[in-house]
Amino acid sequence: MMNESPLYQKVDLVGVGLNATDTVIPLTSYPARGSKVEYATATILPGGQVASTVVACQSWGLSTRYVGKLGDDTAGTLHRAAFDHAGVETRLIIVPGGASPQSLILVDAEGERTVLCRRDERLILQPTDLTREWIVNARVLHVDGHDTAAATTAARWAREAGVPVVADMDEPYPGVDELLENVDYLIVSRDFPCRLMHEDDLRQALVAMQRRYGCKLAAATLGPDGVLAWDGHEFTGSAAYEVPVLDTTGAGDIFHAGFIFGLVRGWPLARTLDYACAAAALNCTAVGARGAIRPQAAIEELMRTGKRYPMQFASSSAGLSQ
Repeated sequence: MMNESPLYQKVDLVGVGLNATDTVIPLTSYPARGSKVEYATATILPGGQVASTVVACQSWGLSTRYVGKLGDDTAGTLHRAAFDHAGVETRLIIVPGGASPQSLILVDAEGERTVLCRRDERLILQPTDLTREWIVNARVLHVDGHDTAAATTAARWAREAGVPVVADMDEPYPGVDELLENVDYLIVSRDFPCRLMHEDDLRQALVAMQRRYGCKLAAATLGPDGVLAWDGHEFTGSAAYEVPVLDTTGAGDIFHAGFIFGLVRGWPLARTLDYACAAAALNCTAVGARGAIRPQAAIEELMRTGKRYPMQFASSSAGLSQ
């Protein structure tokens, strides 16, 4: 285990969740079944939902801690070097002989990605891997729910200590209900609310999700349609920015980083969502999950001058069944 800072140091953000080593392969078109497709380059880069969110927040000046598992392989070495370079404090459980998480990412000509994942079961983060002081000595906890039991333990500790919990969810993992009951800001992928709540209408699904789990905010990221959030009283939406897209890998991770940055800074919700959209858009202009984590000044410039996609969902409190 690596301890690069005093054990009980207070940080702005602690992240508990996924890291991955991404092999990004750009393609002119997605391959048809049974076809052969040539590719010109394959770039190996650090990624992973929570890991990328933490690195982005560190780059904007927040103090951060990452908690996760790695193998003692070259991929693990890549991650440790990336965390060191960014200045992130790490609490890493190293598994001898373990294979660090790997993702093969196929990126088509429009920048949309398809992800193939491989995970060594020995690298599943367990509740017993965690130390309570790592979690409660922070202003915000961020989890992705993949290692659900560990994420739930961390979220429960954070709640007990009055630390707000942000969650990035894209799959309804087994046992996720207990985790979501301990989340304050639930920001999920487009299809997650409707699948989880068995509801076809996104607005109704967000309302139902917020009511069931009692979170302060339930939101869905919608790619070029921006983001829609429900706080129990009204909807707040933010339109996405039009940028030259090379690779959408990591867009959601950097969106969550932008949201956490605004939360720590105490910004109003509308500004926080807008910043998150701008940060995510800029990250899509380069290859990789952390391809274009831009400085705050560049993000603010896009917010001032950037062109947006049409807004699909308007901010409103009307039209909902009770």
